Amino acid sequence: MKAARYALLGACSLALMGSGSAWSQSVTLQGMMGKRALLIIDGGRPRSVAPGESFGGVRVLSTSADQAVVSVGGKQLTLRLGEAPASVGGAPSGDGGDRIVLSADSRGHFFTQGSINNRPVQFMVDTGASDVALGQSEADRLGIDYKSATPVRMNTANGVAQGWRLKLRNVKVGEVTLYDVDAVVTPLPMPAVLLGNSFLNRFNMRRDADQLTLSRR
Repeated sequence: MKAARYALLGACSLALMGSGSAWSQSVTLQGMMGKRALLIIDGGRPRSVAPGESFGGVRVLSTSADQAVVSVGGKQLTLRLGEAPASVGGAPSGDGGDRIVLSADSRGHFFTQGSINNRPVQFMVDTGASDVALGQSEADRLGIDYKSATPVRMNTANGVAQGWRLKLRNVKVGEVTLYDVDAVVTPLPMPAVLLGNSFLNRFNMRRDADQLTLSRR
């Protein structure tokens, strides 16, 4: 049998909070594999789910070239590639929920979809990073005016490079939004935005096997 061919077409995320519960669930449409939707649930490994099948509490009802209609908790929702995260069932106003649950990938890293200044990004949890850190190209994509921010010198594998220190208006992961989060922009290319301690220090962290739970202080 020939190996299946598929393309990652982008990402759209849906942050979900179950009615009456304290946990949130992140569902990402990462791409399409024929008629099967490639879903990432709670930052785990991509799962190929066909119409009529369910995984992790998410049932796929139908798919097209760039979207999937799913059912979660009795609600019918449409996930579209490239859209910013949307939320269902959370608090009607304010900062939303107070708990984030993430699952490690096969290499032990915690990736999750979220947003910076209301624009979608992919995060990777990094407890060794002092601040949220993003590459210059990602900052350009997000429209962040970092060149007018405070310049800083950064040690890299290739020597000292200039970066910029600034505050992000808001950082959202799942149902939790934090404001005025310290960040640095680096000229180095990065595979994801590092979710460093300027975000993580506002939470109590608990790890159980491959699950990481962040609870707001």
